[in-house]
Amino acid sequence: MEPIRSFNRYELKFILDTKHMREVQEGLKAYLVPDKYGDKYGNYNLSSLYYDNDDFTFYWEKVEGLKFRRKIRIRHYETKKALTPKSKVFVEIKQRLDRVTQKRRVVLPYEQALQLCDERIPPKNIKDEKDQMVIDEIFGMLFQYNLKPQCITSYQRMALVGTELDPGLRVTFDTNLRYRRQDLDLASKKPGPYMLDPDKCVVEIKVNDRIPYWLTEFAADTGLSLVRISKYCTGLEKAELVPPLTYDYPTK
Repeated sequence: MEPIRSFNRYELKFILDTKHMREVQEGLKAYLVPDKYGDKYGNYNLSSLYYDNDDFTFYWEKVEGLKFRRKIRIRHYETKKALTPKSKVFVEIKQRLDRVTQKRRVVLPYEQALQLCDERIPPKNIKDEKDQMVIDEIFGMLFQYNLKPQCITSYQRMALVGTELDPGLRVTFDTNLRYRRQDLDLASKKPGPYMLDPDKCVVEIKVNDRIPYWLTEFAADTGLSLVRISKYCTGLEKAELVPPLTYDYPTK
C-alpha cells in the first residue's frame, strides 16, 4: 500500500486515442520512469467505489464547477490476490480547492471500510491521530450528505513518474475504463460497460508545484488538448442517472 496519506497537487487531463497514447508514452521514456508500485512498465489495475446521495450532490458540484468540493470513495489497488474482508483498501476524501486537488486518506481492512461508509460504524483503536482526523471527517460527511454507494469505476493504469530532476511529477494513462451501478462490491470481477470508447485513454499530468518547461513544450508538440472529465461523473451519465454532458476532445 502506498504510504502517502495526504497531498496537494495540480492535475491536468487529456483524452487520447490508442495510437496517440502510444506516441506520447514513447516520447516520455526519455524523461520519466515506471512507477515502482506497478509492474516493470508501471502497470496496475484499480477500482473505486464512489459515494453520493440520492440527489447526486457531488456530481452536480463537479458539473457546476464549484471552487470547493469534496467526494468520498473506497479505492482498491488490485493484486494477484483476491480482495477479501481483511484486504487493505484506501478510504479517501478527494477535495478540489480552486485549481488544487487535495487528498486525505486512511488505510483500512475492506470490511472496516464498508462498516464505516455503509453502516456508519467507525473503526476502533486507531492509533495515528492523523488517521483518526480523516475518519472523523469521513464520518461527518456520511451523515451530513446521507451518502450511500452509487457507482464503481475500474480501469487499467500505466503510471510514469519523474526522476530526481522532476520530483513530484506523475503522468498516468488509464485505459479499459468501465463503470457499474449494480453489484457494488469491489471484490466482484464483473467489469461493467465501457464509460468511454475502448479506443480512448484518459491521460493525467499531476504535479506538486508547476509543470516542468520541457513537459509544457512536449504537450504542445504532441497535440495534447485539455479536457474536463470525471470518471465518476461519466459513469453516472452513461448509466443515464443524470443528464449526459458532451466532452470535446481531439480525434487524432
